[in-house]
This record gives sequence, structure tokens and C-alpha cells, in this order.
Amino acid sequence: MEIIRKRVVSIDVSIVDYANALQHVITLGKRHQPSYACFSNVHMAIEAHRSVAFQQMVNNATFAFTDGMPLVFALKWLYGIRQERIAGMDFMADVLESCDRERLSVFLFGSTDEILLRLETLIKTKYPNLRLVGKISPPFRALSEHENQQYIQQINDSGAHILLVGLGCPKQETWMAQHSDQINAVVLGVGGAFGLYAGSAKRAPVWMRNVGLEWVFRLAQEPKRLFKRYAVTNTLFVWLLMKQLVRSSK
Repeated sequence: MEIIRKRVVSIDVSIVDYANALQHVITLGKRHQPSYACFSNVHMAIEAHRSVAFQQMVNNATFAFTDGMPLVFALKWLYGIRQERIAGMDFMADVLESCDRERLSVFLFGSTDEILLRLETLIKTKYPNLRLVGKISPPFRALSEHENQQYIQQINDSGAHILLVGLGCPKQETWMAQHSDQINAVVLGVGGAFGLYAGSAKRAPVWMRNVGLEWVFRLAQEPKRLFKRYAVTNTLFVWLLMKQLVRSSK
């Protein structure tokens, strides 16, 4: 499986269409192949810019999919590549549908007990052939190595083909990079998709997603929490992208 990657600011983004991305993930899952996928956006790109260690974690992933439209636009401007958006929320739903069709097993790791219970109910209702073989809501504090090894053992003992991780960036990417080689499944860091899928948060209208304004919708929902992040990360991303564009044009 050879997928080319192109650098956007600090992330080596996977160049692959949506259908093939899904097929690659399902194939790896069927093989119980240790692997992990990041769903890259502006926040992740800036975290990777600020930390070389985190940058390596993302760029060493099996896939770094284009979750955010700014990265899709950047690939077009930098390389003339028309890359599809591969958003974690959409991908999670299609992975569940594929697992239902092919009778594969899924494990959930992250978020709260309440959200995981809602997800379990939704998944069992909508995907009767899918085997939901476990769920873990780890504590929000840093986990000990003993705790991590217990969780990994539980995941592997379940026989899961797909492990969906909803810890949020950068925590989930760090966890996947450190532990995915011990997990006999493909690990997908879908972040806030757990909450959105469970109905605890609303998603932006399709037109806002398509033009790269989903962040505006999220900011309107949680202004106190997100204003500083977006004011800093979005501005820095634009600045770094402009510098990359200038360099590439010389």
C-alpha cells in the first residue's frame, strides 16, 4: 500500500480519495494490522509546528487524512492537487457502515461513559451486524503504563478489527503513536466525532463545511473555550502557509 504524502505547513498529508481511504482502513482492519490514522486539521498542523515530537507522531502515522478544508485548499494552492476532504465524523459513520456490512468488530476508546452509552445504543440499533466488542472511558488525567497495558490487553482480547479513539488532539495522536504498534487493529483518531455522533453537539451545515467555515460554527457554539485557540492557530496557520507558498513559487 503506497500512498504519497505532501507537506502542508508541518504535516505530511496523505493524498488519497475518500473511497480508497476507506478501503485501505477496512483492509488493514480485516488483517488485524497494527496501524493508525490521524485526521489532520489546522489545530493539528499548528500543534505539529510547535512540537517536533508531535510532528513526528503525526507524520509517522499510517495515514494523515485531510479532515480540515484549509488543508484541502492548501494542497490545491501548493501542488495543484484536488484532494477530497476526509473528515473524521463522516469517516466514522462510513467505517461503521462497512463494518456492519462485512460483520467486523469495533472497540470504542475515549470520551465519557454517558457518550459511550449513547454511542452503543445508536450503533446496535443502526448497525445490527456490527459487533461492538468493548468500550472504555479512560480517566482524563495522564494514564500510567500499567493502565495503558491493561487497556491494550482488553482491546486485543476483544478481537476488534477497528479501534475508534476519541481523546481529542493532541492527546489521541500521542496515545496512538505510543501504543498502536501493540494493538492488533487499525486505530482511528476521530476526536470529537464521538460527541457529534452521539448527539451531544451540533455539526455545521454542509455549505459551511464545504467552504472551510466549520470553525466559525464551532466558535459560535463555544466562544469562551475556542476564541483564543482559533484566533491564534488560524492566524498562525495562514502566516505559515503563505510563507510556504512564497517558497514554493521561487
